[in-house]
Amino acid sequence: MAYVISSACIDVTDQSCVSVCPVDCIYEGDRKLYVNPNECIDCGACEAVCPVTAIYLSTRLPEEERLHAEDNARFFAEPLPGRDEPLGDPGDSVAVGRIGVDTELVRRLAEGGAS
Repeated sequence: MAYVISSACIDVTDQSCVSVCPVDCIYEGDRKLYVNPNECIDCGACEAVCPVTAIYLSTRLPEEERLHAEDNARFFAEPLPGRDEPLGDPGDSVAVGRIGVDTELVRRLAEGGAS
């Protein structure tokens, strides 16, 4: 299990969650934040501070947001636009900095497209 950031984060990216994450596993795309499921320790600190209630334990995601569990994992496991290699598990989102691109799902949702 890991925490997942849902569609409520698109174009919000408040980053309160980033500042409280003890393992720096929350990475910044372009219009949304993503939790690395391999680095998350399930502490829940991020969920408690999210101002838009966008963060859920993967097993508690509302039905309409479940597609974000797989999409959060995809952000790290598949090459993102403009990249040759997947991001993988860098282990320190603060050191990595802003990634600046999103998954195809988030790009479609941000543009008002259907999921």
